[in-house]
Amino acid sequence: MASSELDDLCKQILQSDGSIRFAGIADKYGKQVAFAYREGLVPYLNQTESEIYSIDTVMRMNSRKEMEAKLGKVIYSFTLYGNLKRATIYVGNIDHPVLMASFDTSSDHENIILNKILPIVRAKLSKE
Repeated sequence: MASSELDDLCKQILQSDGSIRFAGIADKYGKQVAFAYREGLVPYLNQTESEIYSIDTVMRMNSRKEMEAKLGKVIYSFTLYGNLKRATIYVGNIDHPVLMASFDTSSDHENIILNKILPIVRAKLSKE
């Protein structure tokens, strides 16, 4: 999938719910290959911090996959911070396995992930 298509995917995810702050896609090495922020949003992390966070996110997701035989397939992992909610969503794509998303603290993140984000992402990425 081309970079512009991945950028469009991030924008489509943002448009699916007004409480989504950020959507980004990382490759299997943790490099951010596409991302988008909600219009008018001032991010908490600068670009360098966001890139470091992305690498850490992919490393953590890879370690979770080691337990799949006993625990079941990874769907997403979630962290609640004081200023936002953050989820790492495994999308099953060889080249772009991880979607990162952040949400306002008042959001119903589980409903958004399961019923809005995952259908969009799986339709676009998991078949590659």
